Parts: sequence; structure tokens; C-alpha cells
Amino acid sequence: MRHGIVILPQDRWTQARRKWVLAEELGFDHAWTYDHLSWRSLADQPWGATVPTLTAAAAATSRIRLGTFVASPNFRHPVPFAKEFATLDDISGGRVLLGVGSGGTGFDAFVLGQTDLTPRERHARFVEFVALLDTLLRFESDGPISFDGDWFDAVDARMVGVPAQSPRLPFVIAANGPKGLGLVAKHGQGWVTTGSEGTSREEWWRGIAQLVGRLDDAAESAGRDPRTIDRYLSLDDADNYSLTSVGAFEELSGRAEELGFTDVISHWPRRDGIYVGSEDVLVEIATRFGRPAD
Repeated sequence: MRHGIVILPQDRWTQARRKWVLAEELGFDHAWTYDHLSWRSLADQPWGATVPTLTAAAAATSRIRLGTFVASPNFRHPVPFAKEFATLDDISGGRVLLGVGSGGTGFDAFVLGQTDLTPRERHARFVEFVALLDTLLRFESDGPISFDGDWFDAVDARMVGVPAQSPRLPFVIAANGPKGLGLVAKHGQGWVTTGSEGTSREEWWRGIAQLVGRLDDAAESAGRDPRTIDRYLSLDDADNYSLTSVGAFEELSGRAEELGFTDVISHWPRRDGIYVGSEDVLVEIATRFGRPAD
């Protein structure tokens, strides 16, 4: 079982750097930040940009993998986004994980004046977004790359050269529905889920177990061994926080492992509001499972 931590981009880098470095020192396997322009209950609070944050984290660390939890086409075009992430992967020495999702219906979906999309339209846009990222991030020359899609166009786009990871940086695709799980089976090195919102904890776990079975079915239908897909589970939501105590974390991560998850993800404790908790608990948990960085 591998362990990840989400560090929200809310602190000035002079304060945030300590968290990213400590995440590596404590032995976390991967560290993530949200790829939003703003987010839910924290919309009126400071919120930094994703790529500069991850670039600074890459420069401050040497081992830990770094990722987006998760990027979406809500405000991203695959050409500049792919170029930014290929460059980030080079800077990090090939440590980047690209978490991608279809995009929610909150702030990011409308802040640039976008029109309201149906679930079917959002999925179609996501399929095209992932397919184009897959093409762009595998590309080993300076270009050109052109495409005329339903959602995205490019004329003689250029990339950055040979990918830092072969054949490209790994995709960790967020999905719960059957079409999304099919996309995981086609393009994903990993799958991430947060489960269903608004359910009791036991109902949530039952839903997670069902999703695991559906992913297996989707992989087999695509002619792929389900065991080749890494499985990431976010243990936190608005009403449940995995780092409230060592015992809570051990119970949750244990149940995730029983369901076949290879990775679990928690959030760095905040002083108040969502994910409120103590760094002391974080450190104690890390000492039980972690391996100090070299």
C-alpha cells in the first residue's frame, strides 16, 4: 500500500515549502494539489495556481511523486496544458502523475464565461481531452501536431521533445460511471475515486466495493488485465476526515487495502474548516507506515 497527501495551494510558498519537503521526509509516496481556480467552501480564501506550485515543489524535493488531484477541461486546453506538464515532468526528473477528471459544475465551470454543459457533453469533452493529452505527451519531436475536434482544435502545435517518462507521464483518471471507467481502462495507468457524496460511511464503502468490481469488468472488456491499473482512493470528504486519529486512518486504509486499492490519499490537516486536524497525527501516522527519504 502506497500513501499520498494532498496539500491545498493556500499558503504563500515561504510557508508551503515546509509541507512539501516534510511530506517527502515523512516517506509519503506521492503529494498532490488541487487543480482549481477556486474551490467550494474555500472560495473566499487565498488560492494559488497549480503548475507554479508543483514546479516549486519539484525543485524543493527529489524523490516524492507529484500530481494534480485532479485537472479537468473546465478551464484547460490540452495544448498549453500538455506543454506545461511535460516541462514540469522534466524539471521533476520524471516524478509527475497527471490526475485528470471530467470537471465539476462549480466555480471552474463558469468563471471564464463557459456555457452550462450536460453530463453527456462533459463526458464527450473529457474523452477528447484525455485522448489529445495522450497524443501530445507521447510526442518526441518539436511538432507539428494538428487536430480538429468537437471541443478542442490545434494548428501545428509543438511539444518539448522526448518525454521524461516513457512512453509518457502516468494518467490517474477519476471516474465513477461506466463510461468513465471505460476511459480508465483505455488510457489510465491509475484510477482514482472519491466515492459517492451524501451517503453514510457504510453506504460509501459498499459503493466503493461496487466501483472496484465495475473497474475490473471495464478492464476485462477492453482486453486489459485489471491488475495493471493502480487504484487510488481518497479517504476524505466534507464530513469524514481520515487524519482525525491514528486509529481512524489505520481502519480506513486497512479497508481500502482489503478492496484491492494500491494507494490511499489523505489531506494535510488544516487549522479550521474542512480537513481540520493536527500535524502531530499526520507525523505519527507517517512514522508507522513511512520510509524516511534518503
